Amino acid sequence: MMRQTFVALAILASSTALWGQPAATKFDAESGTPAIDEKTQTEDVQFKNEGDDRMTVPVHVSGQGPFRFLVDTGADHTAISREIAGRLGLARNEQAKMHTVAGVSMVSTADVPQLQLTQKAQTVRGAPLLDSSNMGADGIIGTDSLRSQRVQFDFATKTLSIVHSTTRDFRDEPGTIVVQAQRRKGRLVFTDASANGQPLTVVIDTGAQVSIGNDALRQKLQGRGLLGTPEKVSLQTVTGQTIVGDYMFVRDLEIGGVTLHNLAIVFTDAHTFHALKLDRRPALLLGMNAIRAFKKVSIDFANQKFRVVLPETSALETRFADASL
Repeated sequence: MMRQTFVALAILASSTALWGQPAATKFDAESGTPAIDEKTQTEDVQFKNEGDDRMTVPVHVSGQGPFRFLVDTGADHTAISREIAGRLGLARNEQAKMHTVAGVSMVSTADVPQLQLTQKAQTVRGAPLLDSSNMGADGIIGTDSLRSQRVQFDFATKTLSIVHSTTRDFRDEPGTIVVQAQRRKGRLVFTDASANGQPLTVVIDTGAQVSIGNDALRQKLQGRGLLGTPEKVSLQTVTGQTIVGDYMFVRDLEIGGVTLHNLAIVFTDAHTFHALKLDRRPALLLGMNAIRAFKKVSIDFANQKFRVVLPETSALETRFADASL
């Protein structure tokens, strides 16, 4: 019997232009915002930056570990590798549909009785079981493990902070910009955005290694400042499926008053855009190569806000983009 449907995107891009490891992104199908846990306190978790856009945190499962889990604030459900589930003797549940950029797959699920990311352990029901080789980690931390909280990335100190959504953050720090978002099926979406002057819809996707644009966006941008010769790359999902796209650069991406320059984008007819009903209008999944252009990032699903701190300098590789007002 099938109980749940998951939507996921995990990519491994491979070409002479771009090499990396898989980073997972899954879009949730929640309606509304879970109740705020007033007892949650600020907890910092040191994440490991391996230089390929992945950020993993140590997680204990059923008292064992630590295991390496990818942090994905766009994921609808925490997932665990088949290997770890087998080692811990987790019983398999019914199968579920998983939507990825390449299509739909069936995956097995299991209940995780105790998952400990910070000091507060939790139970995860119906966690998808995926191959660690496809995830590039032992599991994925999704929004079900970060409910009603705010996730903050400090790239200078390599710290991931999990805080109550009402806790004061870095809003008073110089260079801070706040962008109001909308919630669409649990994810943060921006409509006040443009690429090279072309209006588009942007979906925050912190699990994706590289930003992904749909065919409608590419058609609108033809002749409007797309940089570089298209180069084929292969995108691999957490289920092992692949899809081919064209790796190019966009001169300027503007979101709520903040501009990213020379942003690398893979253009492809991804299934994700069809699932979101964004396949016929210009749209973009904003991945980690864009997020890393900032000094700090706060993603607040409860209050529908995306807060960033601009770096003092933008001495970054062009594939990571640079940010400015």
